[in-house]
Amino acid sequence: MAVYTQVDNEALETFLSLYNIGSLLSFKGIAEGVENSNYLLHTDAGTYILTLYEKRVDASDLPFFLGLMNHLAAKGFACPTPVRQSSGTMLGTLAGRPAAIVSFLEGVWLRKSLPRHCAELGAGLAAMHIAGADFEVTRPNALSVPGWRPLYDACNGRADEAIPGLSQEIEQELSFFEQNWPTNLPSGVIHADLFPDNVFFIHDKLSGFIDFYFACNDAFVYDIAICLNAWCFERDGAFNISKARSLLQAYTQVRPLSADELTALPLFARGSALRFLLTRTYDWINHPEGALVRPKDPRECLKQMRFHKDVTSPAAYGLDY
Repeated sequence: MAVYTQVDNEALETFLSLYNIGSLLSFKGIAEGVENSNYLLHTDAGTYILTLYEKRVDASDLPFFLGLMNHLAAKGFACPTPVRQSSGTMLGTLAGRPAAIVSFLEGVWLRKSLPRHCAELGAGLAAMHIAGADFEVTRPNALSVPGWRPLYDACNGRADEAIPGLSQEIEQELSFFEQNWPTNLPSGVIHADLFPDNVFFIHDKLSGFIDFYFACNDAFVYDIAICLNAWCFERDGAFNISKARSLLQAYTQVRPLSADELTALPLFARGSALRFLLTRTYDWINHPEGALVRPKDPRECLKQMRFHKDVTSPAAYGLDY
C-alpha cells in the first residue's frame, strides 16, 4: 500500500455519500507498498480501507480483483470484502482515479517471521488456492514470462543505474526462461504478491490476506515460489531452510503437490525472483517525486535469483524428494 494521489475532505465526503457506511470521522494515508494510493477511513459505522487505483493498474482488471475478494470471503477465507455503494456497484471514481472501499481486516503484519508463521502462511495459501477453484472470472498473469521482457524494455537500458552489470544478467535470464518456462502444471487463482505486509496475524495465528491487486490465474507453484522468496530469506540474504520446510510442509498437508510441481519449484523460485527484480528495478529508476513510499531495493531479488539458479532439487527447500 502507498499514497500517490492526495484526497481532500470535501471530495471524500461526497464520495462516501454514495455508501451506507456512516459519516467520516477521520482518514489518513498508508505509506506502505508500491502500487496504489490507500487510506485508512474511520466513520461512525466502523473502519475501512479506501483504495485509489493508480496508472499501473488496468481499470478493466478491477472487476476481477473485487469479485475475487467477494468470492473468497463467501467461501470463508479471511480477506477484505469490497463494500458496495447504495447503487450496488463496488467501484467508483475519486480524485480522478478508480476507487473502492473494502472492509478492514484485523491483524498486523510481521516485521520478523519465524518458522511457525511460515507454516500458517503455507496452510493459508493452500486454502486460498482451494477456495478460488470455482471462481469463474479469469485474468492472465501479466507478470509471467511474456510480460518480463516488455517490463525490462521499459527500463530504457538504465538497469545498470540500479545495479552495475545488471543489464547483462537480466538479458541472460530472460533468454533462459523464454525457452525453459514450465507449462501444464496445476493452475488456478493465485495471489501473486504475498509479501509479509500482505499477510496479517493475530497472536501468531493467520488472520487473513490483503492486497489482491496482482491476483491472476497461473500455476499454483508460482505463488508458492513467490512466498519462498518473500518469507524464507533473512535480511543478510541467507536462505532459512527451516522456514521453507515449514511453509511447504504446511501447504502440502492442505493441498498435496504433484511430482511435476516439486520438480518445477526451483525454476519457478528463480523466475519469481527475476519478476520482482524487474519491477523493483523499474520502480528504482522511475520513482515518482513526492511519493510517500520508498522503492524497494532490487539487490535483494538479485541475490535470491542467484541462489535458486544453483538449486537442483526441492531438497534444498527442506523437502524429501
